[in-house]
Amino acid sequence: MKRNLLLVTFLFLLFSCSKDDRGDLVGVKASKFFPNKPQGMVLIPSGSYVMGPSNPNAYMDQNPTLKTVSLKAFYMDETEISNGEYRQFVNWVRDSIVRDELARAAYEKIGDEINEEDLLWDYMPIAKISESDDEEKSAYQEYLEQNGLGFLDIDNKFTYKINWDTELYWNVEDYVDSNYAAVLEGGSGADSSGLYENLPNPINEKGEAKEYIKTNDSLIGFEGFMIPADKTPNGLRAFKTKRIVYSYREFNIDQNKWSEYKQIEVYPDTTVWYKDFAFSYNEPMHNDYFWHDAYNNYPVVGVSWEQAKAFAHWRTFYKNQNQRKARKNIQLVSEFRLPTEAEWEYAARGGIERAEYPWGGPYTYDEKGCFLANFKPERGDYAADQILYTAEVESYWPNDFGLYNMSGNVSEWTDSNYEKDAVDLVAGLNPNVEGSKSNNQKVVRGGSWKDVAHFLKVSTRDYEYQNSKRSYIGFRTVQSYLGEDVGFQENPNKIF
Repeated sequence: MKRNLLLVTFLFLLFSCSKDDRGDLVGVKASKFFPNKPQGMVLIPSGSYVMGPSNPNAYMDQNPTLKTVSLKAFYMDETEISNGEYRQFVNWVRDSIVRDELARAAYEKIGDEINEEDLLWDYMPIAKISESDDEEKSAYQEYLEQNGLGFLDIDNKFTYKINWDTELYWNVEDYVDSNYAAVLEGGSGADSSGLYENLPNPINEKGEAKEYIKTNDSLIGFEGFMIPADKTPNGLRAFKTKRIVYSYREFNIDQNKWSEYKQIEVYPDTTVWYKDFAFSYNEPMHNDYFWHDAYNNYPVVGVSWEQAKAFAHWRTFYKNQNQRKARKNIQLVSEFRLPTEAEWEYAARGGIERAEYPWGGPYTYDEKGCFLANFKPERGDYAADQILYTAEVESYWPNDFGLYNMSGNVSEWTDSNYEKDAVDLVAGLNPNVEGSKSNNQKVVRGGSWKDVAHFLKVSTRDYEYQNSKRSYIGFRTVQSYLGEDVGFQENPNKIF
């Protein structure tokens, strides 16, 4: 008995000591952080380079300034964003809008009653705070109830979630009932009252729910999402792409407040294939390039700088949403974004000092006479490199960082505003020229399939207006590296 008492006392003292910092500075306990390379990205290590032309051309480069700049490590997409990757974004936005409309239709038809036999029941909105008296309520839920907050309000999208587990049906033969058909095709379904007349954007620029017009008129009902086959050029039903709108906002650090909500139509402009080239037959590219499986691994084009920013915001949201579902209290990932102009040039050089092209040498072809990028060589011969338009995103050899097509194929949006004398203005550490309301010109880099060799040089600067969409401009994203990428043992500058 005495021995057991001593053992208990010892364990108590041991446990007590382990929790006591004894007044010492021990810091806050934190989990060990291990960087996780994002899917399809490569690590660009911290370093420095000389910004500006390697071999300045007096006419083309106009006596530019050279400056040594240093950058923090970041991850970068090893390829340009492909049609397949961008379609994942477009389809997610499309599905979320349709599901939200189905949730509204189900709520209007079923109301607050529980009717699991109704065919729209699986599309009912899910309240973020349960109103069931049978469930044990948390302290936070009791607080919300006491203050009349948090319960499902169909006019307030922030009080409910849409059901992502229920399948969507696109073929008319599979529609679950006439109300489902009304949401997809337009008009009103049977046995419904007080339907909402749908509007393209569910919230306004301030993030507030728009006023939905209730109507009992069966001739009005829902606007619908589908274009009938007899109204399309190819005789096939099509989705109203103008309705695929992504809503988001950003935090303005300078003003210390959130921006107003932005409403961005995310579907690429496929008409760029004939708008960019007068008196030219490019209709096959317009008809097939974005949606056909044959072009799945080709770079997305017809995307503005604003759409590229929306994609990066969605990619961050989509990844963090998955992180939250995986387990509680998990650290969220750093945001995906467009690269700054300096980051793009540093990555394009591939660590080669004074590189003229991503592959280092001053020539655009190898020892066998094969071209090293997709561009317009010689005297405007588009086919001289054996590729007429764009190439697949993993075509040609990658540079020494493992990045494909940093020159040619498609030019790429950066996050930086275009200023002619930017090298003279920017800092030497992580330089960037940030956007302004008075300047909507954004830097594009790398040259494209329709450009001559000069625009393929890693130092050549060009610009386009941020709302412009071109058949030769795409993008890739980056993510800041958390911590430092050079470990102590790998530090080349250590002295012991």
